[in-house]
Amino acid sequence: MQIGVETAKAVDQRRVFVIDDDEITRAALQFMLHDEIETHELADPESAYDKGQGWLQPQVVLLGVSFIAQRGPALVGEILTRFPGVRILIVCAKAEEATALEALKAGAHGALVKPLTLEAVRKKVDTILGRGGASPLVQLSVLG
Repeated sequence: MQIGVETAKAVDQRRVFVIDDDEITRAALQFMLHDEIETHELADPESAYDKGQGWLQPQVVLLGVSFIAQRGPALVGEILTRFPGVRILIVCAKAEEATALEALKAGAHGALVKPLTLEAVRKKVDTILGRGGASPLVQLSVLG
């Protein structure tokens, strides 16, 4: 069951690549987004480059800050070169904001700061895609 999903968003042809070395973060982000947008989890940038060949290019990349810490902010430019027109959001904890800021200076378009919530993640991705913000969540009640 899809909760709080607008039909127009669910049939949108755009896609998100979640690139993070933390499997739990990847799975959580994929779960939060998959109802509204085609979302793919990838363990490293090289896997994303392989998957993104041809028609499967992403419009948004959610990039774990650990890759910026390991490889430096030049990774942002590399991703922008591989996927022209892509929007990059850095996924980080509050304590990692300095590293995320380096990525922003290198051309990333924003950040998702943990703790991640369904509403905040959807809203940020919608905003970066120009979709006007997240749809309100539907509250379910059980009648007895």
